[in-house]
Amino acid sequence: MASRRRKAREIALEVLYQIDLVKADPDEALELALSKENLQPSIEAFTRDLVKKTVANQTFIDENIVKFADNWALNRMATLDRCILRFAITELLNFPDIPVNVTINEAVEIARKYSTERSSEFVNGILDKAHRELMPGNKDAGLNDNSKEKPSNSEA
Repeated sequence: MASRRRKAREIALEVLYQIDLVKADPDEALELALSKENLQPSIEAFTRDLVKKTVANQTFIDENIVKFADNWALNRMATLDRCILRFAITELLNFPDIPVNVTINEAVEIARKYSTERSSEFVNGILDKAHRELMPGNKDAGLNDNSKEKPSNSEA
């Protein structure tokens, strides 16, 4: 069964994809995507938080994706994979209430559903490296928190 935050992650993917592919304005893309949904307030807040933190920290995230993706330039990766990796790394570093294995499994399942045949393996490998290298007891590993909205801790 998909987690209650799966829809939020899928919306985040949609928004980040628009930003990446057609250089959509992040706030406009987010508002448009949310206007098409009827989400619980806590899920909407999680979606907003995830997208805003991902966009705000994209340079840091992209540098790390390149670092963990042996012999892969960022622009050679499938756009969907790049966007999935961006929001998943944001989630790993900024949402400590979500278990690491949940974040990685959700990203892998979303890659399996929306991207190429081998994307789930690729995403899993990169996120495993990101987890091992960015999170081992390092309190400074988290990204900048510029969002005022906080998701509920009761959603998994």
